[in-house]
Amino acid sequence: MTGRTSPTLGRPRRLAVDVAAALNLVGALTKYLGVAALFPIPFALWYGETIVPFVVAGVLTSGLGLLLERLTHAPKARVGVREGFLVVALTWLLAAVFAALPYVFSGSDQLGNPVDALFEGMSGFTTTGATVVTDYEDLSRSLAMWRQFTQWIGGMGIIVLALAVLPRLRVGGRQLFDAEAPGPEIGLSERIRVTARRLWLLYVALTALEALALAMLGWLGIDEAMTPYEAIAHALTTMPTGGFSTQARSIEAFSAAAQWIIALFIVIAGANFALMYAALVRRRPRAVARDEELRLYLTLIAIAAAALTTQIWLYGIAEGEEAVRMGVFQVVTMITSTGYASVDFGVWPGLLLLTLFALMFVGGSAGSTSGGIKVVRHMLVAKILRRELAHTVSPEVVIPVRLNGSPVDERTLRAVAAFILLYVGLWAVGAAAIAVESAIGSVPVGTLDALAISAASVGNVGPSFGITGPMGSYASLGDVSKVTMIILMWVGRLEILPAVVLLTRHYWRL
Repeated sequence: MTGRTSPTLGRPRRLAVDVAAALNLVGALTKYLGVAALFPIPFALWYGETIVPFVVAGVLTSGLGLLLERLTHAPKARVGVREGFLVVALTWLLAAVFAALPYVFSGSDQLGNPVDALFEGMSGFTTTGATVVTDYEDLSRSLAMWRQFTQWIGGMGIIVLALAVLPRLRVGGRQLFDAEAPGPEIGLSERIRVTARRLWLLYVALTALEALALAMLGWLGIDEAMTPYEAIAHALTTMPTGGFSTQARSIEAFSAAAQWIIALFIVIAGANFALMYAALVRRRPRAVARDEELRLYLTLIAIAAAALTTQIWLYGIAEGEEAVRMGVFQVVTMITSTGYASVDFGVWPGLLLLTLFALMFVGGSAGSTSGGIKVVRHMLVAKILRRELAHTVSPEVVIPVRLNGSPVDERTLRAVAAFILLYVGLWAVGAAAIAVESAIGSVPVGTLDALAISAASVGNVGPSFGITGPMGSYASLGDVSKVTMIILMWVGRLEILPAVVLLTRHYWRL
């Protein structure tokens, strides 16, 4: 490692981060990431479309990864906690660039601009679901499938991120597995590799099951719009709670049966994958019943769905089964940051919009593919507040904060508090930047719209209100607003702290 002499101590000040080892692992990951460009090629051949954008993107990405790996010559065994944060942050940035390359090389009028292409790529890999696409018919079938696939890959990456990195910062408020789970190395521990592989198999199995369930609707004549292509495309963006659709009207284009099936899988995707793994693979169903976060997650969905359905009914927007379906679908897609829509809620009355706006800040479970603050953090903050109120009355009493019966250490509680403060701060700064540029550029974005756009970005939710609503697009925003959203999507997907810690002096110095 390189160092420099301190002017005061006369001793070399060395970097605390092994940058070479981190870049070496980034190169290795990027090298394999390029292989993902093979996925849309069969669709391109089937529909008689060009495969050049995907071949070029794959070759460039794998070539860059291989070059970076060869130039660093550092053993991956030296990758620890500090290096892990750098690896994750850089890999996600490079993944977004990789996702953008086919858009640029396709010559698409909508996605050919580098900023727009990077926006769509970052939205894909962070499973946000925000889009600058306005004419869905203009996208080739293979390019549209690539767009869906980027979210599916991102969802798989999020599971590994939650498994290998975030527990070490304790920003999730809980460990995903036992207290003796190894770390902090990314992908270096045999147990982490084995567990990640099993979680991926669960992820793949659930995706295949949803695709089959949706395709059955088309085969049985229940939903003729749900072709095998559409079934695969929407299964790829449901399990990662991504929200990209091949249709301009999102899920509104499909039948009620399809909407119920998708809503069910959204709820599943918003739950803790480690918990599902424990229940289904390890055959420990009691773990599900005892989990406080899962109970609160399902309770919040039920309460919010009942409240929104009631409002929909009272305002005369819909009634009966349609009102229930409309309320349930919008609630689950907002809470889990999926970003689908079964109706254009952007034109709803203000009270309903405020309800949906509040749901943007909930998030799904820790260890899920969803974004947002996460239910467990809300739960821990509530317990911290309850403890502080008790200390006000009886300051001498020791009251530990417990989760699922186990005490939560103070470091974790501090990390949760820091996360929420940073989350709110980033949301406010992002909203201000978007509002200012929109006002200068005369883009019709109101105050609530700017707040919702920022919240939808940092929470990886996707659609917002107004012109950026579920049936709209972010295309009309200025480049400053789009770059702001790109940064918010990236930082939000990394759970904020792993990205922000890179800006601190302590991270880089011993």
